[in-house]
Amino acid sequence: MHHATGRGSPLTLEAQARAALARGDLAAAVSAARTLTEQQPDRAAGFFLLGMVAAEAGHVAKAVPLIEAAVSREPQAEHLAQLARLLILLRRDGDAAKAARAALALEPDDALTLDTIGCVLARLGDHETSVQPFTAAVAAEPDNLDYRYNLAAASGFTGRVDEARSHYEAILADNPGDARTHYALAILSRQTAAANHVPRLEAALAQARDPQDALRIRYALAKELEDIGEAAGAFAHLSCANTAYKRAIGYDFAHDAAMFDAIEALFGGDGTLAHGAGKAGPSPIFVVGMPRTGTTLVDRILSSHHAVEATGELQAMPLAVKQLAGTPSRTIIDPDTVRASGGIDPAAIADAYLAQASHHRRTSKPRFTDKLPANFLYIGHIARALPDARIVCLRRGAMDTIWSNYKNLFASQSAYYAYSYDLMDTARYYAWFDRLMTLWQRLFPDRVLQLSYEALVADQEGQTRALLAHCGLPWDDACLSFHRNSAAVATPSAAQVRLPMNAKAVGKWRSYAHELEPARAWLTAQGIATG
Repeated sequence: MHHATGRGSPLTLEAQARAALARGDLAAAVSAARTLTEQQPDRAAGFFLLGMVAAEAGHVAKAVPLIEAAVSREPQAEHLAQLARLLILLRRDGDAAKAARAALALEPDDALTLDTIGCVLARLGDHETSVQPFTAAVAAEPDNLDYRYNLAAASGFTGRVDEARSHYEAILADNPGDARTHYALAILSRQTAAANHVPRLEAALAQARDPQDALRIRYALAKELEDIGEAAGAFAHLSCANTAYKRAIGYDFAHDAAMFDAIEALFGGDGTLAHGAGKAGPSPIFVVGMPRTGTTLVDRILSSHHAVEATGELQAMPLAVKQLAGTPSRTIIDPDTVRASGGIDPAAIADAYLAQASHHRRTSKPRFTDKLPANFLYIGHIARALPDARIVCLRRGAMDTIWSNYKNLFASQSAYYAYSYDLMDTARYYAWFDRLMTLWQRLFPDRVLQLSYEALVADQEGQTRALLAHCGLPWDDACLSFHRNSAAVATPSAAQVRLPMNAKAVGKWRSYAHELEPARAWLTAQGIATG
């Protein structure tokens, strides 16, 4: 007999708690779940649902021990998957990976659990493994467009371009205004005059009501118009989108200028940095630089080597410094955090970094790459904390760098690249980058290889030999066939790095010389060569 009210049977209580949770009635969900834990303290359901309510209320740190209590009683795939999702939010990547893989091993069949596992694996950079649960989630619920989008993205990252395109088209057939899908499809491959989506994108833009949707569709249009040689139209869409987005996020270049000032003062000042020996060992290879300057290409070359694993764009160094600095701000890097970081023992940074990075390693290869471009801000800490680590900084012509940053839609929530929505802000950021690299070169003359993208394109083998020598790696012919590297790529360069080396991107800015003239003139006045 079922009870609609009162203490109820365990089955009814669980159903009540789930229903209340689904409709957002957290008080009712807590009441039913708590009663369930009292009636059946040895069963998992009540603890799991209490944890889900806590997570829904934004109390992730409180939710985790409750769901861990559920898992310790009855390891179920749903519970492990949700635990993994929350652990990722707490930056406990290693624990998240264990929980996600344990959930997958239980062979779940419900779509939400499968999709959740896939999302956790993707966040960990394991896009290849994520394809399996994403595929199963779509098979279980073919009409769920969010699940299909996740599968499409994973397919694109892992080089399954035709499958990705097919899934994106299926989403647009159902929802023609899906802006993120329009953008994902535009950057999936190079468009041609004979085959592109420009008319469809223009129609979608005319229908877009949400500013974020319009932003993504304009970026998609700009990319496709550039592909087919319509430079004026591409720039017009970019300018409109970027101006609106900069206004929306309230970015002020003074924030980044203050951060650069603090780094320069800390490392170029009176040398009052904390002393410590750091951590020996050559395992990490940092590939840094301004984004969109060849960092993914170099990462592919290095990870084609038999001794090197690619771990993607790790947040491990920024996180290590932020956590050890102990500053209360929500931003990962700011002047206060930079100043506080000077008092951290370099060995503590090394330990925290290596512990976090280890969660993203899936092979026993002795070396690994970390290709977070923004790690150029942390070269001072890297050089001191990891004295044997190798650092490669990509240098690309100033104007191509500025153009490639301005035209790219970075993860919209990323604090690193907020400068890129304004042409002059991007030029100013480049000038600071150039100045900071001069400081690092002076302080650590033998640690950083400044690798020219243009030189690499012009002399692939010669520059690759210099790159491997700097990294302390023996020659490996596979590095010249980087485009055959089957590892996943989760950056906008995914399509390009699956092609052999070419010079198509060199001098691309010249098609926009008139529009970019204010930035070029400013850089020239700063004494920076613009070619």
